[in-house]
Amino acid sequence: MPTALIDTTMLSLFIPTFFLVSVTPGMCMTLSMTLGMTIGVKRSLHMMWGELIGVGLVAIASVIGVAAMMLNYPSIFQVFKYVGGAYLAFIGVQMWRSRGKMAIPEEDDASPSEASAWSLAAQGFVTAIANPKGWAFMISLLPPFINPKLALPSQLSVLVLIILLTEFSCLMLYASGGRTLRQFLQQRGNVQLLNRVAGTLMVGVGVWLALG
Repeated sequence: MPTALIDTTMLSLFIPTFFLVSVTPGMCMTLSMTLGMTIGVKRSLHMMWGELIGVGLVAIASVIGVAAMMLNYPSIFQVFKYVGGAYLAFIGVQMWRSRGKMAIPEEDDASPSEASAWSLAAQGFVTAIANPKGWAFMISLLPPFINPKLALPSQLSVLVLIILLTEFSCLMLYASGGRTLRQFLQQRGNVQLLNRVAGTLMVGVGVWLALG
């Protein structure tokens, strides 16, 4: 009789549990909504793949125990947190002032220069991996869904795949919401207000990352 790869009962509980956690507003979802608002869903995909790499690394490290060491030495996070948070806040201020790479121009203005794909991916990666609460959450969430009687690699592969698919779906949902808000405000000529809303959200994510 073939050995099961994963406990299906635990899996049926894990899927709705992680979806509820992932869809809850947080730093990554706010960032996705902000980028959907400013650069559109298609270009936001660059941020998303960086964020998904970060989330995958956090999930794997949480299961194999690396995260426990990192949480015991929180100074490891400080450089990522402060530099990443300051960078996101700087972008937010530039957007609020209707300047910078992701500021939405008035119809009569020239289009702003676009942020590079690597820059967007770095924003997503740093936001995902430099959040101590994300590490703590993965440590508390994942181990209970690992069956010690089954092979760890197969279970971890399935769980990480579910995490990434769920996270990507929620990121797309938030980015689409940002795009809808952009269209709503642009129809009323409130481009400056749109930039300030997006800039404020970006600053909020930066501060949240640095102080979280």
